[in-house]
Amino acid sequence: MTSDPKHTGDLKFSDLNLDKRLLDAISNIGFEYCTPIQAETLPWTLACEDLIGQAQTGTGKTAAFLITAIQTLLETPIPDKDRFASEPRVLALAPTRELAMQIAKDAEQLCQYTGHNVVTVVGGMNYDKQRDQLQNEIVDILVATPGRLIDFLGSQDVFLDQVDILILDEADRMLDMGFIPDVKRIIRKCTPKDDRQTLLFSATFNQDVLNLASMWTSNAEFVEIEPEQKTAERVEQTVYLLGEDEKLQVLVNYLKRPEVDKAIVFANRRDQCRDLEEDLKNQGVKVSLMSGEIAQNKRLRTLDQFKKGNIQVLVATDVAGRGIHVNGVTHVFNYNLPDNAEDYVHRIGRTGRAGSKGVSISLAGEDDSFTLPAIETYINQKLKTEVPDDTLRAPLEQPAITRKRGGRRSSGGGGRPQGGRGGSQRQRRN
Repeated sequence: MTSDPKHTGDLKFSDLNLDKRLLDAISNIGFEYCTPIQAETLPWTLACEDLIGQAQTGTGKTAAFLITAIQTLLETPIPDKDRFASEPRVLALAPTRELAMQIAKDAEQLCQYTGHNVVTVVGGMNYDKQRDQLQNEIVDILVATPGRLIDFLGSQDVFLDQVDILILDEADRMLDMGFIPDVKRIIRKCTPKDDRQTLLFSATFNQDVLNLASMWTSNAEFVEIEPEQKTAERVEQTVYLLGEDEKLQVLVNYLKRPEVDKAIVFANRRDQCRDLEEDLKNQGVKVSLMSGEIAQNKRLRTLDQFKKGNIQVLVATDVAGRGIHVNGVTHVFNYNLPDNAEDYVHRIGRTGRAGSKGVSISLAGEDDSFTLPAIETYINQKLKTEVPDDTLRAPLEQPAITRKRGGRRSSGGGGRPQGGRGGSQRQRRN
């Protein structure tokens, strides 16, 4: 969860009249002051109002909605004898497995003294274990991705007509990933919107997201938190202008610098990430892949190895990268600049976390350079551009892998030419 001393206001969690068990958990995690999104939203959501919140990743919105949910559970307890398995009281929907796992982890931390049960249902992990939890445990907070939840609804292993709080996180990403039909089906199974509290969060709000928000919420308060700077103040950003055939050698030579402890390398497409992982392994880099096509249990193992330092570099797509919440990432590399300026902000936000400084290096070939103006406009600053020095252009020890497609030369270790861009009703508190 995010607690950034530079982004806190004057509101303390102890000012919010929270249950002591929840307050003790918040204090134990190390939180004292609310971040702006928490200070703006909690007075509304703790009063049981629906809310539509616009905030970037890393602003503390997860804690905001979880604190609301847990406080509600504490204030309106239902005796176990009146509860049944398969009937969660809180449902949090997230677009990706990584985000769902992170929300669940945060929820478990906040529930450490309250005794509430958090269950996660996501694709790519043990289906039978998840079904067993749903069938045999009283579920207080259910965190789910849409596809796997649809499976369990179809098999009648979960029922949503007792949901008191519905949380929709990263609604814009759900829209981008094509999940909205599934989400609509899920919401039709939930308690009617006038009988539940609905909290919807999104990094961006286009008209499609706003239309959905109006359908799913009732008299919702709208809160928008614009970051003081859309890019992290503590991230030093540099763009190297180079040829496509120089990208790999510049990247490898930079990764070998002693100050690069943990790094994430972003590319725009899955096939580019696969090729890049292979190239880096060929150069002796301790690297692993994070993308949607990797099985969830393997991704979790990879993330654990990355945290422990057994892996130095992760190669990731944007969707997988948004689920990487690891302190101590010293460098982020953009092997390609993203088409979407907002994705650039999400990428560099993987470093410079928890009060540390970070470095972002973008490798801009001819195609990438066209996206630079849009990124600079979005972040409201001019990015430093330079040509890589001779040490970064040094020949690689191993020749680059030659592939039939992409036409990369095997001598000199350059990069590959880039193709196309790629029914218990809500008990309101007074």
